[in-house]
Amino acid sequence: MEATTRAANLFDPARWGLPAEAVSHLGQDLYEYWEGLRPCLRTRTRDTSENGYTYLRAQLTMEDERNFANVDRRLNGGDGQSVQEFMSNSPWSAQAVFRKIQGDIAVRPVLQSGGVLVLDESADAKGGVHSAGAGRQHNGRLGKVDMCQVSTCLIYAHPVAGIWTVVDGELFLPEAWFSCAYADLRKRVGVSEERAFATKPELGLAMIRRVRAQGLPFDVVACDDLYGRNKAFRAALDADQIRYAAEAPANTCVYLQRPRDRSRRVGTQPGRGGSRGKGSAGPQARQVREVAQNPGTQWRRVRVRPCERGGLQADFVVRRVWTRTPKKEVRAEWLVIRRDGDGKLTFVLLNAPSGTSELQLIEQSCQRHLGERNFEDAKSELGWDDFRAQKYRAWEHELALTAAALWFVAQVKLNWRERYARDPELTRQLEVEVLPALSTANVRELLQAVLPLPQLTPEQATDLVVRHLLNRARSTRSRLKSQRDHADSFP
Repeated sequence: MEATTRAANLFDPARWGLPAEAVSHLGQDLYEYWEGLRPCLRTRTRDTSENGYTYLRAQLTMEDERNFANVDRRLNGGDGQSVQEFMSNSPWSAQAVFRKIQGDIAVRPVLQSGGVLVLDESADAKGGVHSAGAGRQHNGRLGKVDMCQVSTCLIYAHPVAGIWTVVDGELFLPEAWFSCAYADLRKRVGVSEERAFATKPELGLAMIRRVRAQGLPFDVVACDDLYGRNKAFRAALDADQIRYAAEAPANTCVYLQRPRDRSRRVGTQPGRGGSRGKGSAGPQARQVREVAQNPGTQWRRVRVRPCERGGLQADFVVRRVWTRTPKKEVRAEWLVIRRDGDGKLTFVLLNAPSGTSELQLIEQSCQRHLGERNFEDAKSELGWDDFRAQKYRAWEHELALTAAALWFVAQVKLNWRERYARDPELTRQLEVEVLPALSTANVRELLQAVLPLPQLTPEQATDLVVRHLLNRARSTRSRLKSQRDHADSFP
């Protein structure tokens, strides 16, 4: 009887920090959240911000087909035109949404320290070059060059709080997009005339500096080897006194002893800091893979943190190394090498101070996965994969509202964690170190219950189909007229 009672208690929502009043108020929480966001969604002449609430609700409650037209049909019984206009053409500022999210983060006491910025990109396959930024380029999701559109995103994550959201983003435009051949297409999809070609590391550096200027608190920037291999990118962050944990390719060259600084003026007399004398070759650069493969390398097994999969454990090596900037200046960095159970090696360069503990360096080198969690939520749970529009402004707006939806979920996690404590006895009963965190899917399931999708009456559905057929007929008429006009222009 006692065992049955204890087992039953495991299903008590209050013990999991999910009291009935919190769940029942969740729909109102979303509306109030949108009210705070609403000024960012207005323009000087028009207020169509209601469409912003429609879109947020669709991201958080619909299961699939979250394109502009279907969002309007399912939630408003409309023909899709109002949401399409709001997302593709209305000049409300996506950057204003990002600044609002950044400001919200900056005033949360629990987020004042421990935050991580993850610089990462997400590629989406495209059928042709008609979408802004589309071209044959590397698609990280497929691991090959393909026709795709690449979003370069700056993600804020807090490992302890278990939250993440996008805080800035730029659409990468391949260099070909700035050629004369693309002039008409740039104009058609709304690429600003002020936009110039920039590499992904240049876009990332600009975003990091932008959010820092807005006062966003963070401890370190984490990024993959696309950015980490770029010496100028790392040197620029270091010059700005921004800490980074940047993955590097296996062929990255480092020195295990400080080499000569070639940036200094070369003298004319041997032995006075000028040309090398005989037998003074100095230390040789080594690839980081050589450091890992050296039989003398001392590995240390570290359990970085507990997690739902039992805990992150791997073998690590921490070395003080020196690298050269593009100007041949010598810089001291930390090299952290991680060896997983399957033998996979990961190399991370950090610019942390010389007195930083090995455990702290190892922890900072293992934070990039939070960006992947962000993209997984955005695509699998919030419908970012459903985006199909072609215009540059539509891409900006889609990313901004996806970030807003992610931040709403993050705030639910934070607020409920502060207000509704979980029963600490659960960890003992279940024999675990940490209880599973509330997920984006969990929040969506609760929202779907308190904000169910409206069910159309037969009359409303019939009217919707008629309007849809009418719009298709008008579109056909317009195409026929264009074809006739084109034919009449030739003798």
